[in-house]
Amino acid sequence: MGNMLGFNDPITRTQNGKDETGRLKFGSSSVQGWRIDMEDAHVQILAVNGNEEISFFAVFDGHGGSDVAYYAKENLSKRILLHPRFREGRFADAIQQAVMQLDQEMFNLENGPDVDKYDLAGSTAVLLLIHRNRIFCGNVGDSRAVASVAGHALDLSTDHKPSSPDEAFRITSAGGFVEGNRVNGNLALSRALGDFFFKRNEHKSLEDQVITAFPDVVAQDMTDSWEFVVMACDGIWDVMTSAEVIEFVRERIAESLPPDQICEDLVLHCLAPDCSMGGLGCDNMTVQLICFLNRGGYGELAVTCSKAPPAERPLPKNAEYHYLKERKGKRLQIPLIPEI
Repeated sequence: MGNMLGFNDPITRTQNGKDETGRLKFGSSSVQGWRIDMEDAHVQILAVNGNEEISFFAVFDGHGGSDVAYYAKENLSKRILLHPRFREGRFADAIQQAVMQLDQEMFNLENGPDVDKYDLAGSTAVLLLIHRNRIFCGNVGDSRAVASVAGHALDLSTDHKPSSPDEAFRITSAGGFVEGNRVNGNLALSRALGDFFFKRNEHKSLEDQVITAFPDVVAQDMTDSWEFVVMACDGIWDVMTSAEVIEFVRERIAESLPPDQICEDLVLHCLAPDCSMGGLGCDNMTVQLICFLNRGGYGELAVTCSKAPPAERPLPKNAEYHYLKERKGKRLQIPLIPEI
């Protein structure tokens, strides 16, 4: 979302980042593109408090301004890593409760001296918490995280779109409507931080507002077949499928290109050459690439990615789903949110 530039050429200067530990090799790239402002933000902590067994990553795709995305960038990791549930090892609960607490903090700011600052501004949030060999993906909105497992794309998050039956039911139950696949004909996503104009139904809980910040969390074990994870805002996924992105990245890892260069290649590949109609590839774009060095380093990962994936798709190991509503006819865990 956001206004378009008033001239013929996009801003193609990228902002890249890189880091590395004994376990992970990381790269990122962001581009403003055709938008007047850059509203994306992201966070990477490869070793939390110097501990390489715990890592944290997040991508925030702002809309209506950058305020919500940047507030989340500065504060969300702290809220999660300092949460009592995190210290107890209840990582999914820590993610869900900390996200809701952060949203409530901004709501209090919205109703204080910064009135209207966050009323029609918001942000997605897709985040990864890696603890030893277990990965937790939290998601609010339509940014996405996808893993390459034995060369196959494994979605770690589900896009929150108004067209989803579960999301549409919540929206209409809270007094909203879906028109043109947008909430109240406005927002193209159904969950977000901020956007408090859509969170003022006094008869509904925080989870059941027209727009909610409640994150779904997927947790599962990682094996040696896990190669890397790509996290990106919807500007990437609007142009390429999860499988296409995984193939794109594997081809470049096989050439031993560094992760930050691969991310830059990806954002520029998705950037539209002509945006006169405001279509696909005209959004801000941010990509993070987290590579797992569990085969003897990046060189070994390059060798693995040079090989064709096996025909059989690996199944997730010890997967847990912490969702807000029923999915696929199965009642799933709904952690309780304490009063804020």
